[in-house]
Amino acid sequence: MKLLKPSWVTHDGKPIFSIDIHPDGSRFATGGQGEDSGKVAVWNMAPVRSEVDEKNSNIPKLLCQMDNHLACVNCVRWSSDGRYLASGGDDKLIMIWQTGRYFAGPSTVFGTGGKTVNIEQWRCVNTLRAHTGDILDLAWSPQDAWLATCSIDNTIIVWNATKFPEIISTLKGHTGLVKGVTWDPVGKYLATQSDDKSLRVWRTVDWQQEAMVTKPFDECGGTTHVLRLAWSPDGQYIVSAHAMNNSGPTAQIIERQGFKTSMDFVGHRKAVTVVRFNPNIFQKVVNKASGKSQQFSCCAIGSRDRSLSIWLTALKRPLVVVHDMFKNSVMDISWTPLSSSRGKSGFELLVCSWDGTAAYVEFTPDELGTPLTQDEMNSLHQRIYGKSMAISTQHSVNNTIIENPAMLKLQQRHNEHREQMDAKKQVNGTPTKIRNPMLTSPTEKPNPKAQQIETRTPDGRRRITPLCIAPQVDFGDIPRPFMSSSLPMSSTGMAQSGLETAGTPRAAEPSQGSPSSQHATVKPLAPSVLTSAPTAIPANIQPMKALDSRFTEKSKATSGTKTSLSKPDRITPITLSTAKPRDSDRPSLQDSSAPAPTIIAKRKLDSLSQPGTKRMRKDKPVLMAPAAPAQVTPTIPQDVITRSAPHPIMLPSPPAEKNISLQVGGEEESMVLELENNIQTAGVKLAGLKCRRGGTVEWETVLSTRGTLLAGSRKVLCVSCEDRSLCVLSPSGRRLLPGLVLSHPTAILHCNGYHVMAVTTVGNLSVWNVQIAKVVIKNESLLPIMSGDVVIKTSSVTEQGVPVFSLSNGKVCTFSVSLGTWSTLSDAHSSLQQCSDHQTIMSSLNPSSQVKGPLASLQGQGQRSGRQAGRLFRANHNLQQAVTLGHLENQVSAALMLRSSAEHKFWLLTLVRYLVQEGLEAQLREICDDLLGPVTAQGRLPKGSLWEPEVLGVCKRLVLSEVLQEVGSNLRLQRLYTEYQDQLDMVQTPAK
Repeated sequence: MKLLKPSWVTHDGKPIFSIDIHPDGSRFATGGQGEDSGKVAVWNMAPVRSEVDEKNSNIPKLLCQMDNHLACVNCVRWSSDGRYLASGGDDKLIMIWQTGRYFAGPSTVFGTGGKTVNIEQWRCVNTLRAHTGDILDLAWSPQDAWLATCSIDNTIIVWNATKFPEIISTLKGHTGLVKGVTWDPVGKYLATQSDDKSLRVWRTVDWQQEAMVTKPFDECGGTTHVLRLAWSPDGQYIVSAHAMNNSGPTAQIIERQGFKTSMDFVGHRKAVTVVRFNPNIFQKVVNKASGKSQQFSCCAIGSRDRSLSIWLTALKRPLVVVHDMFKNSVMDISWTPLSSSRGKSGFELLVCSWDGTAAYVEFTPDELGTPLTQDEMNSLHQRIYGKSMAISTQHSVNNTIIENPAMLKLQQRHNEHREQMDAKKQVNGTPTKIRNPMLTSPTEKPNPKAQQIETRTPDGRRRITPLCIAPQVDFGDIPRPFMSSSLPMSSTGMAQSGLETAGTPRAAEPSQGSPSSQHATVKPLAPSVLTSAPTAIPANIQPMKALDSRFTEKSKATSGTKTSLSKPDRITPITLSTAKPRDSDRPSLQDSSAPAPTIIAKRKLDSLSQPGTKRMRKDKPVLMAPAAPAQVTPTIPQDVITRSAPHPIMLPSPPAEKNISLQVGGEEESMVLELENNIQTAGVKLAGLKCRRGGTVEWETVLSTRGTLLAGSRKVLCVSCEDRSLCVLSPSGRRLLPGLVLSHPTAILHCNGYHVMAVTTVGNLSVWNVQIAKVVIKNESLLPIMSGDVVIKTSSVTEQGVPVFSLSNGKVCTFSVSLGTWSTLSDAHSSLQQCSDHQTIMSSLNPSSQVKGPLASLQGQGQRSGRQAGRLFRANHNLQQAVTLGHLENQVSAALMLRSSAEHKFWLLTLVRYLVQEGLEAQLREICDDLLGPVTAQGRLPKGSLWEPEVLGVCKRLVLSEVLQEVGSNLRLQRLYTEYQDQLDMVQTPAK
């Protein structure tokens, strides 16, 4: 543990009431009293962490000072994405700050005589006016959809952060000054604490009170300036400020389940003013005797007794207590956020006090433990609540007027169903997530009117009426982590400074003994990156090498050096056209260093120049090898033969073993096929096939040549022979078809239902429907899906005759007869599949509604849908929405390709639920139009209509009725529901 108090973090001796670290960890904000107004300051975190940077005069400490508040600032909080800073004060105002888009360089702060310089430019983009008293605390909701503020006017206001200054709800119920507010980390509740000796929990679904806790506060006497309570990162506990137990000050622990108050943190001598949980969930071996790793949270508590205590929920006593840390009461605490890209995420702590000073505390993993990864925390939330970081959209439709009785009845049925589902659930559900425009790109610049207004005077002269054109928006994007590359550069040293700082966008914090900048090797950045640096800079501002001395050993080893390929033989030619590096959590198929493309190209040329050679792969069961062009069947188009001549397919042909057996059917009605080759009878070699049921031979037949493969279903049996023929039998041993002669030996053989699938050794696929004695697929080459070193892992055919191949590259492919081409059903490495956020919809369904079919069995354990959805929680919502829609649409198409009726309906309804949740009316209209079809007064299809009334044997209009039930759950879409419900009723009326 390290503790220090940077003396330069000050408001000129005035109190500092609030402190908060930026999500990127490179800056922090303070709020408090200024000279004659409220003061908000943004500081550089680097000089706090490093004594070397603190002594370096070229590294700025104060980044920006804002004096817009008319009175003392009581609270400052960064949004979770770091784009906005919210501040509230005694002037009854909440100000939303954002960086300016255009920055001409440092500027002096007005009224400081040039002594204070703003390195960054933060502008007030919104001023929220609704409270009638001082603002004491505020908090951003998960994903920054809402902003909650509390005041001494006894109210809490929830603002729509996606559309300031819109108010979502004003929460009334407290009878005293409200001094603290905190959000449930999964977005279901909002907790507040007041001087009326109560803590109240509000539901975000309808903004009504869920619970009120008063017992721990009955003995409280006096008051504190703030009552900053906190919710644990796992959402299981609320820890309050200023509680009492046996006349002693405590921080009360309130359980989420039933909001019981059976535990508390004790030890402080005076009232607790602030509680702040570490955003991480840690794991550590607490009990050395058991040796088991335990998960726990970390909580920091500040008090009026000027002390700070750090608690781990796995320990009965505090981890550390720092007495007399300040000269006055502790006012606020802030941990390094989870998304910090600099410093130690969750291991650093800033504390501020009424005495106008701040303190910095740093811990080590040995002291706190090992933090869970973001994916592990998301999995924990999903395991407990069903969905991580979700926010309800119910508030947006609470005031919508229901326009027709049918919609009212539908809403009542939905509410009854929701109540029944909630009663069955063992754990609390999670509201759904709303669209957040604050995470999208900045607002576009307004354009002036295209046509000017002209008038003419009596003498014929033209007069143009002046137009008032609003100033263009000067709001920037999410600020980059503060470093030397973001500082202004002089015109004379621009190129040199750009090269010096280009290699430092991910520099780590300094450590003792780190090499200086003059010994560091820096890799120049691409020209497109260099052009993003500010250029309009005053010449008298010299470049600052703030982070030149902060290269890690890793960056030294990699910058400006070339990395050789350790295993060039593992690079596959298929990666030549996709040289972009993949995410770190995906298996890499190549080395992304500079020499890789050259080696790949060379291996490609070698393979093209030597068509008669092949490379053996011992670790693959299916081999890739060249074959003579004459062996390719004429059914393959000539252009395919030309392209694939250097790389034809050669699949292994199974040998004719002496005995081959196969079990067909389930355990109850199973039969065993036994094939015996090399039967000598009167000098003639035959092959015998027996069928056993329950140990007895049911029938027996003979084959003229030896068999190599057996396949069967309850409808049909098939044997491949050495003479390249297929013998098709019924379950009773009767020959159903004459011998089917193939162009090459059979490598793969499957039966399902009445369908038989065979793949020859040169990769030609054929499928027959034995029931109607008709070919379904004829000699289609596997070459389009087996380019490069791709091999077949598994293969099968569905009962509907759809062939399915699982490949070594993670893809699952099928051949579409109607489209005449190969299609991808699933891709284990697909970003759409890994980052899809459709689990918000899946978690709300009954487990019984999860259907099983060929698509589910294909994806099965290899299904990684939503595995990395947590990576997009902080990203652009439009991107996450597009990814989810893309995956759901792929699932619908895949089920249609497999002709799986139940799965097609399931994924179509899942897609509709997501569209309804997101309010995407245009896509819903397309789906409804396709399901409804042409509408006529007689209810008949017009002549020449290509619309099919059924899809995979299911009536489309019956599916539409279920789709409209989902559409009706969103009041915003009630007109869409009414429009299509009326048309559906009109179409179905004649049928009645």
